[in-house]
Amino acid sequence: MSTADVTVLRTPRRRRDAMLLTIGLFAAIASALLPVFSVIAPGPWVAGAVFVTAAVLGAGLLVRVGRLPAVLASVIEVAVGIVLLTAIFGRSTALLGVIPTPATFASVPDLLAAASEEIRVGVAPVDAQTGLSFLLVGAIAGLAVVLDHVVLTARMPLLAGVGLVAVSLIPTIAIPSDIDIAGFVLLAAALLFLLRIDTRARAATASSRSESPRVRGVSATALGVAAVAVIVAVVATPLLPQPDLRFATGGSGGIGTTINPNLELGNDLRQPREVEVLSVRTTAPTAPYLRAVTLSRFDGAVWQPDSSDTVPVQAEGAVFDPVVVAEGVTVEDYDTTVTVDQLDSPWLPVPYPASTVTGLTGDWLGMPQNRTVVTRAGSTREQVYEVQADVPRPTLEQIRSSAVGGPGLDPSLTSLPDDVPAVVGDTAREVTAGAQSPYDQLLALQTWFRSSEFRYSLDAPVESGFDGAGVDAVADFLEVRAGYCVHYASAFAVMARSLGIPARIVIGYLPGTASTAAQQGGTEYTVSSSQLHAWPEVSFEGIGWVPFEPTNSLGVPTNFASGSGSGGSGATDTPEQDAASPDAQPSTAPSQAGRPDLGEQDGPGVSAGQRSSTAWVAPTLVALAFALLVFAPSVVRVLRRRRRLTAAGAGDPVAAWRALQEEAVDLGIPASGAESPRAFAARLTSDHGVDADDVGALRSAVERVSYAEDAVDPAVGPALVAAVDRIRVRLRADASRTRRLVASLFPRSLVVRPGAVEAERETVGS
Repeated sequence: MSTADVTVLRTPRRRRDAMLLTIGLFAAIASALLPVFSVIAPGPWVAGAVFVTAAVLGAGLLVRVGRLPAVLASVIEVAVGIVLLTAIFGRSTALLGVIPTPATFASVPDLLAAASEEIRVGVAPVDAQTGLSFLLVGAIAGLAVVLDHVVLTARMPLLAGVGLVAVSLIPTIAIPSDIDIAGFVLLAAALLFLLRIDTRARAATASSRSESPRVRGVSATALGVAAVAVIVAVVATPLLPQPDLRFATGGSGGIGTTINPNLELGNDLRQPREVEVLSVRTTAPTAPYLRAVTLSRFDGAVWQPDSSDTVPVQAEGAVFDPVVVAEGVTVEDYDTTVTVDQLDSPWLPVPYPASTVTGLTGDWLGMPQNRTVVTRAGSTREQVYEVQADVPRPTLEQIRSSAVGGPGLDPSLTSLPDDVPAVVGDTAREVTAGAQSPYDQLLALQTWFRSSEFRYSLDAPVESGFDGAGVDAVADFLEVRAGYCVHYASAFAVMARSLGIPARIVIGYLPGTASTAAQQGGTEYTVSSSQLHAWPEVSFEGIGWVPFEPTNSLGVPTNFASGSGSGGSGATDTPEQDAASPDAQPSTAPSQAGRPDLGEQDGPGVSAGQRSSTAWVAPTLVALAFALLVFAPSVVRVLRRRRRLTAAGAGDPVAAWRALQEEAVDLGIPASGAESPRAFAARLTSDHGVDADDVGALRSAVERVSYAEDAVDPAVGPALVAAVDRIRVRLRADASRTRRLVASLFPRSLVVRPGAVEAERETVGS
């Protein structure tokens, strides 16, 4: 702060402006941090941040009011921040609980490491523990110190506004969501307040130095422009096209959604907004599941994606060998065309079991072991390709008589670590007791998981701390019996392996939602980001890998039909083999809208289909904006009139005269700057019937103040206010009803200053 600025703070007005700037800055910081709640759950850290920020800014204000050198403000603010952070987070190693010691500073890296781990493993909104709370409170305190210097010392509130807007945008970039209207309006109001106070302080300083006359009428104009800008932003932003989203939780990390091959699908499923990732046109009776990655290797903690020998995928021709099945098992061919939109992944979603994939651009490789397709350098984005799938259709009798596994099957598909909790195997044997075949055992597991004993939930696993797929997470899931597809698929696969049945997990997409009626080329379906899914598969000799759907209330459960009544046609219903059969038992819609408990969630995992309709938002915002535009000038005019009359009541005749002139301007009565108070008073009396005594008292008072050094007399204040009120009533009674309405809703005095050229013209309808 310059010497001149220190001198300015010696006056009560400058001290008041410094206090208002400090309050405005505190409000701006608080408003900018409101969007953070979508990423970090509110908790004790909020109280700590508010207290430390207020203390830091208050310390800076005391330094300035005390007329100390400005450089001390930042130094003292940093010291206050360190002391308070020590008192909150490092009391055990501090002297007297507030003075940091070397041990206190040595604990900071541990706190930051803990914060980093919370951020890495947490799911939005994260519950901040000690480490993350320390990071948040410290960062906000540091931001307060920097912005205090920018606003009050360097006097650059606009630069501070840019920084605060950037801070408020970070949570939205991290987790795309709807506009936080309340936060936006509060931040805009706080920044405009800072700019107004700073501009007024500069104008007052310039006026005191006789550099330039004070410009009046600017406040109302600026307020109107600011109000319109905020309204337009609030109304227009929800109507703009939504940008592509970045769900950087796996895959190639590109624009759009991606596929996480590490079974950390919770982050993807809890994304706050759905987008369409691809569309499917198929000749199959119903929409197919689309597989992208298979996971066969399990070390007890993590399921690893398969990696095996690959073959090039050419633009034309076969990719995989024909499907080989046991004698008597029917195989049906279906053609599927996939058009990718907002999916950026190296793993290609394909129906199973694919035999040919054509139409791809780029370098793609096929894995014959699991019939998946992957690229080392390209992406699925904007790919359009055709897949031919040869789907086995065994009958119930055929699959019941089939052995699981088969010659040449990798032994790791049945292996489990030694530390599997006993509850896993015990529960598997209990649920499958009495089953006559491996298929019956698997069907019993699937039926048990889809029973009322379990419920689908994206939040329960996070709250209970088992958001994973390891054996410990499986044990916790079997106890809590609430989770999402990853938990169901992992629990099913581990329990199947505990029974000696080879099992693996698949990541891909649920069947889409039909967007057109069935045509000759097939029915078209759309698949959204919320339909990302995981499910288990089991290998049957002479049939291949058969998918199951244990996830409660989601997808299509596996259920083979008997072939005795159909001549062995093999009607089936499995997650990836959706034939229409009388025994098929599809669940509710296979999207997030079909997950029954999502309506109970308050978190971002609720899909667009589950939320209540938002069609009313835009019309409501437009109506509110219109109402604000209509009534805002009237409200501002009332506030200005009260301010004038308050000053007049304190004995200021200039304020009373200004209030009279503004009333005249509002009603279209000319108020020329070249006209003396005596001439203006005479015209009001002769042309508009104003009481001569009332206007004469005001004229005499304002003339007296022009010649006397101290003409402000509080004793005459009430009389001045009463005179202004009576004149206002008389002027409005003399005006037409239309003129009174216009004067109330759109007062000219907000934009036309008495004495200006525009104020000298009489408006029509007065």
